[in-house]
Amino acid sequence: MHDHGPHQFHYDRAFRWGVIFNVVYVLVEAGYGLKVGSLALLSDAGHNLSDVFGLLLAWSGHALSKIPANPKRTYGYQGATILAALFNALILLMATGGIVWEAISRLQTPATPDSMTVIVVAGIGVVVNVATALLFMKGHDDLNVRGAYLHMAADAGVSVGVVIGGIVIMFTGWSMIDPILSLIIAAFIFWGTWGLLTESVNLAMQAVPKQIDSQAVAKFLSSTDGVTGIHDLHIWAMSTTEIALTAHLVRPEHHQEDAFLHNLGHELESKFGIHHTTIQIEHSHNNKACSQHNSCNTYSKEPSME
Repeated sequence: MHDHGPHQFHYDRAFRWGVIFNVVYVLVEAGYGLKVGSLALLSDAGHNLSDVFGLLLAWSGHALSKIPANPKRTYGYQGATILAALFNALILLMATGGIVWEAISRLQTPATPDSMTVIVVAGIGVVVNVATALLFMKGHDDLNVRGAYLHMAADAGVSVGVVIGGIVIMFTGWSMIDPILSLIIAAFIFWGTWGLLTESVNLAMQAVPKQIDSQAVAKFLSSTDGVTGIHDLHIWAMSTTEIALTAHLVRPEHHQEDAFLHNLGHELESKFGIHHTTIQIEHSHNNKACSQHNSCNTYSKEPSME
């Protein structure tokens, strides 16, 4: 039995405008960063450039996931969204390393940038990043879209920090604030990226998505009418938006399986957000066959998942 979830909303317009906004801003920020010698502006421009690549990756994954399945790829290209999220996180980590390297160098040889230019350009960044974040505000159920939203929102905060640094330089002349802010920016990016990295790695390894309580799913299945046992229960992400489940249910004395499976698929979707279910009904459990492979999980009426 199979049950498929609804099609996802289209975010092509949001990705397109997000890329345009950020490309224009990167060019402006990097140009002024070089002109006035501000590492804070240059590091923020580098991070925004990585966000452009991240948006392009997420957009590509989103587009690929809409390609229909075929005999060779029976799930289509839905897994592309997971790979896009993973590569996005890795790009951000590399950008963070570059910022730290440059900041350490600048701590040894500090420079005093034009504080007013820094304030104006970073202020534009606040507007650009907030506007881009708003484009993805409604996509928090998708790891790709949520990652884009969180990065843009974080960038807005980073740009606010650069504005504060420019104000400090203007009134105190303390040029060391520039590399110090760059290190704070790097720490902020790393903190925001770590969750995206760990979650995308888990999805790539076909782990149970974090929003799913596998104990609760097993308990629900074991409590359904006539089920005396469960084995081969697996829950994983087909993409950053669709979750799949397969299970063997032991149901020895009941028939009318079509209605039972239809209702069960509907309940799994409404209770847990699992859109694609494959259930095999058995009238008895072959323990010998199940023990021949290490992915066979067996549950009774009170399941306990390790």
